[in-house]
Amino acid sequence: MTKPETETLKPKQHFEILDGLRGIAAVAIVIFHFMEIVYPPKDNFIAHGFLAVDFFFCLSGFVIAYAYHDRISKMKLTDFFKLRLIRLHPLVVFGSVLGLLAFLFDQFGGHPEAYQTEKLILIFLASVFLIPFPVMADRYFNLFGLNAPGWSLFWEYVANIFYALFLYKLSRRSLFVLTVLAAAGICLISQRAGGSLMGGWSGETFWDGFGRISYSFLAGMLIYRSNWIIKSKLGFIALSVLLLLAFVLPFSDFNWLTEPLVVLFYFPLLIVLGAGATLAPGFKKLCVFFGKISYPLYMTHYAAMWIFANYYTKYKPETGQLTFVVITGTILLVGIAYLTMIFYDMPIRKYLTDKRKI
Repeated sequence: MTKPETETLKPKQHFEILDGLRGIAAVAIVIFHFMEIVYPPKDNFIAHGFLAVDFFFCLSGFVIAYAYHDRISKMKLTDFFKLRLIRLHPLVVFGSVLGLLAFLFDQFGGHPEAYQTEKLILIFLASVFLIPFPVMADRYFNLFGLNAPGWSLFWEYVANIFYALFLYKLSRRSLFVLTVLAAAGICLISQRAGGSLMGGWSGETFWDGFGRISYSFLAGMLIYRSNWIIKSKLGFIALSVLLLLAFVLPFSDFNWLTEPLVVLFYFPLLIVLGAGATLAPGFKKLCVFFGKISYPLYMTHYAAMWIFANYYTKYKPETGQLTFVVITGTILLVGIAYLTMIFYDMPIRKYLTDKRKI
């Protein structure tokens, strides 16, 4: 590899506060998934936790533009795709394996015997290769029944492909126009779904995922390309509280308004503020930790959710016991994510990166 190519692929500095916020969002979505199994939306204190995915999408658009805008034209298209696959796909595979194991050996329920081996193999391969395959009726026809969060990774890949093919070439004006059109799409999705943006994960709502990532990814790109960064004294704690407020908004008849407002304006504003915020030295390690475990946590936690759902259906634990299970379960899942990162994700990515350089 020549020197110019090496410089082109050299990693850039991280925005530690944004990394930390991504970790907070990942923990929030774990808690949301626990809670939605037990409570209907109006009784769920974190009923809007699913919007963390839209925050991820917006942050992804910002980070991809920051990392590649000034160098993608000097790269081979295959290099870009290899880098993204190395970053994202090892955990797609690992999450699918965990999902399969949880499905086969769930002690609280589930009926793997109802699936023919050939069908189960197809379901597993679809999960590993991110091919939408909503055939598991007992899992609400999730696009990826073995590892439900795979739906958002599918759209993340689509956004990355579009970025590499033409989005990075757009002028700021064209990018702005496209973002506005995508914003209209968000409003349409909310209206069509009866006031909620919680779609994209099932066969019926498949195209909602396209609408959700289209706006948020483009908005993240636009923030970077327009240099919309506000310098402030807001720190990690203040911004974390502001982010969490979006997830604990009351679930009401005004969701048709509040959810699009959060996605269209509030999340982009938090990224604008987070990119220009001041990180106190004492929080740097915490932000780095949260940033590193965010993706492993997101991609490994759902196997436990199906087990928890069967446990809850079988035993109907009381509130005190339920609180203990959710808190303990979240802490354990963070620990599993950390171990996954240390012993699987980082070594695999290092190996693949070294192989790519040969």
